[in-house]
Amino acid sequence: MKLKLIVIATLLVANGLPVMAESSLTGNPYSKSTHFDTSLPDLGDVSQTVFTPLDEQRIGEQIMREVSVSDEVVQDVEVIDYLNALGNKLAAASTDKQQKFNFFVVNDTSINAFAMPGGVIGVHTGLFLAANSESELASVLGHEIGHVTQRHLARMVASQKNDTIKNIAGFALALLVARANPELASGAMTTASAVGVQNQLDYTREHEREADRVGLQIISNAGFDVRGMPAFFKTLQHGSRFSEGGAPSFLRTHPLTGERIADVANRVEQMPYRQVPDSAEFQYVKAKLQAQNGAVETNIAVFEQNIRERRTANEAVEHYGLAVAYLRKNSLTQAEKEVAWLKKNAPQNAMIENLSARLQVAKNNAPLAGQQYAAALKIYPDNRALLYGYSDHFLALKQADSAIQLVKEKQRLYPKDAQFYEVLAKAYSIQNKMLLSHQAQGEAYFRKYDLKRAIEQMELAVRAKDGDFYQHSIVEARLKELQRMQGEDKKG
Repeated sequence: MKLKLIVIATLLVANGLPVMAESSLTGNPYSKSTHFDTSLPDLGDVSQTVFTPLDEQRIGEQIMREVSVSDEVVQDVEVIDYLNALGNKLAAASTDKQQKFNFFVVNDTSINAFAMPGGVIGVHTGLFLAANSESELASVLGHEIGHVTQRHLARMVASQKNDTIKNIAGFALALLVARANPELASGAMTTASAVGVQNQLDYTREHEREADRVGLQIISNAGFDVRGMPAFFKTLQHGSRFSEGGAPSFLRTHPLTGERIADVANRVEQMPYRQVPDSAEFQYVKAKLQAQNGAVETNIAVFEQNIRERRTANEAVEHYGLAVAYLRKNSLTQAEKEVAWLKKNAPQNAMIENLSARLQVAKNNAPLAGQQYAAALKIYPDNRALLYGYSDHFLALKQADSAIQLVKEKQRLYPKDAQFYEVLAKAYSIQNKMLLSHQAQGEAYFRKYDLKRAIEQMELAVRAKDGDFYQHSIVEARLKELQRMQGEDKKG
């Protein structure tokens, strides 16, 4: 198991970012359909002999450990929560109800998305920006979800069962190098088995056909417009508008053939027409990413021109993006004007409320920021962005009791959230409660898949001079549990 993890980690993680993983390992995205003829091959048990579900779960956790500390991964909770909400809605529409998923966003303007073992799916910011509708974005996510539920990674490795680990690792090297330097990648590709590489490319095409067919059923079941898939194909064909260096990355990892386009088009024609409007969250997230990427002056000019020339289906989205860009530039007066417009003219939305409070934080107006966070949370009591902002507000004011109370009230809703534990660690530190501070920091590391640091913090908690008998008993038991997990990982 340990060697397997090393090989897959090498294959999937380049500088903390598993960008090209899909073409190498997973082939492509989509799950079984109960309504369409997906022509799925009868694999028997061969894929199970390569990776068990537990293997994939452990690999997925290792990937997420890299993701959680990568500078190239977007940490904006509004973007993360939108993607998870969309991804989980689509996952619920697949045939595999047991598979758990982790979605994350890569700060990269290329049009790309990729699936990995353990239900890990990454989406580039460039894909958000290129998608002309939420259904287009959903069609890509559905495709990637299918890769996971169909266990394409296990199939690929099973198809290489007569090759050596060295050859698989060589193919991995080529894929990892490809992101930084395509010319080097072609050279590195020769270090892998030529037969193995060709088989993998053929297999990827087979996965693409399967993914397209199943993906249509996923997005249809989830209530999106199936025409989003062929529409996205057109977006890809014009992808040089969005990314430098020619064809979008998605096309290099998901070959788009005439046969695929025709097959999807024919299937879509047989399905009922459904007009699905974009959600406000999709539109605001896309505007936010646009405002935060590239030259800020250029972004401001684009948003202003769209508003001036009325080149938008939703003027509020343009004002929101403009406000985010002005805040990024630290032009607080202009940002405040845009927020005031939104408050007066746009339908109420948690992202607008959060932006308004963040603006007051930037203006060092702590009383008004606190009022706005409190008011917004009465409307959106479980919104993580608002909870993060309000807890940070309390920490900045050294109001540890209020921060702890806020987190404790909401933590049960997000048991896997490391940020809430980090807030507790800081708040307890302010109170000089070192046992509780180290304990909370340890739980934060655990939720970042960093078992080593979690154990270190729990050891510090055990050695802390404060705390009562009950608290010491809890941290000692937790330390033993973490150490047991670490021992099992080493054995694996």
